[in-house]
Amino acid sequence: MRASESLIQKLKEFEGLRLEAYLDAAGVPTIGYGHTHHVTLGDRLTEYWADQLLREDVRNVVRDISQLGVVRTQGQMDALVSFAFNLGIGRLLRSTLLKKIRSGASMHQIRKEFMRWVYADGKRLKGLEKRRQWEAERFFQSEE
Repeated sequence: MRASESLIQKLKEFEGLRLEAYLDAAGVPTIGYGHTHHVTLGDRLTEYWADQLLREDVRNVVRDISQLGVVRTQGQMDALVSFAFNLGIGRLLRSTLLKKIRSGASMHQIRKEFMRWVYADGKRLKGLEKRRQWEAERFFQSEE
C-alpha cells in the first residue's frame, strides 16, 4: 500500500511551502513541505523539487508504517503516515495511539488518542487540532 494523492495534498496544506531553509519550532533546518534531511540554512529550492522531496519523504514514512503490521485500509495508511510525518515514527512507536490500534480499541478511544497530540511547547494549536481531526476521521475511512 502507498500514500494516496489526497494525503499528499493534505500534507502540503498542513505543512505549508517554504522555498528557503528555515529553523522549525524544534530548531531543525527545514525546507519545502517539512523536509529536514541534509538541509542547511541558506538552501533554496523550487516548488517542483519541494514536491519531489515531499514524495520521497512520504515513501520513507509509508515503508515504516507498513512494517508495523497494523494498516488494513488506505484511510489507516494515510492517517498514520500524516501523524508520523509530523511527529516522527519514534513517537508513533511509543504512543498509546499505536497501543490502542494494536489492541483493537474502539473508534472513540482511537479518535481520543489522535486528539491528545495537539500541543506544541505546552500550547494547544489550532493547526494541530485541524490536522489530528483529519487524521482521526481519515483513519476510519476505507476509500482513497
